[in-house]
Amino acid sequence: MRAVNLLPRDHAQKKSSVKKEQIPFVVGGCVGLLVTAILASQYLSQSGKIATERQTLGDLKAQLAALPAPPPGPTPGETKLAGEQKTRLDALNAALASRVAWDRVLREFSLVLPGDVWLTQLSLKSPTSPGTGQPPEASSAQTGFTMEGKTYSHDAVARLLSRLSVVPDLTNVQLVSSAVSSTNGQTVVTFNIAADIRDGGQKAAT
Repeated sequence: MRAVNLLPRDHAQKKSSVKKEQIPFVVGGCVGLLVTAILASQYLSQSGKIATERQTLGDLKAQLAALPAPPPGPTPGETKLAGEQKTRLDALNAALASRVAWDRVLREFSLVLPGDVWLTQLSLKSPTSPGTGQPPEASSAQTGFTMEGKTYSHDAVARLLSRLSVVPDLTNVQLVSSAVSSTNGQTVVTFNIAADIRDGGQKAAT
């Protein structure tokens, strides 16, 4: 038996057109849901990152709070005392740098003094003033290291001068005067020798 459509033809066409009109709304709704889902996913992701950063910031603040407080700075009195100590230390270093090791000078001198020479006078003077570390006032004659003595010949005096010239702590060794005299028939040469003394800040000659 063959089916017969008893509905009016225009009713079927209306129903079909209604379905076609609903398709854009359905598609729009699906797109809106998809966009909403994407936005929600990004929001949750960013919210998680913000929470993690806040936790890290909180941990850093806790670590900073746990650090001990820095020590207080020096008081004015301590600063003044430190300045005075530095001044005294600088003065001490300057004095030590310019001091003369007299024991070494005399030991070196005794090693080069010939056996046929004897001294009648020996004068030593520091090349710097003890209080200020400055050179003393200049004079016409050398006064750092002076000696007077006697020997039997001018050759002995020359030998003494050559030996004194190799002493590291002496410089500008000069013969100031020499004279020949006779005592009980013995010829004696009286001499006067002067030299400069190197201070502690100068490099001794080798």
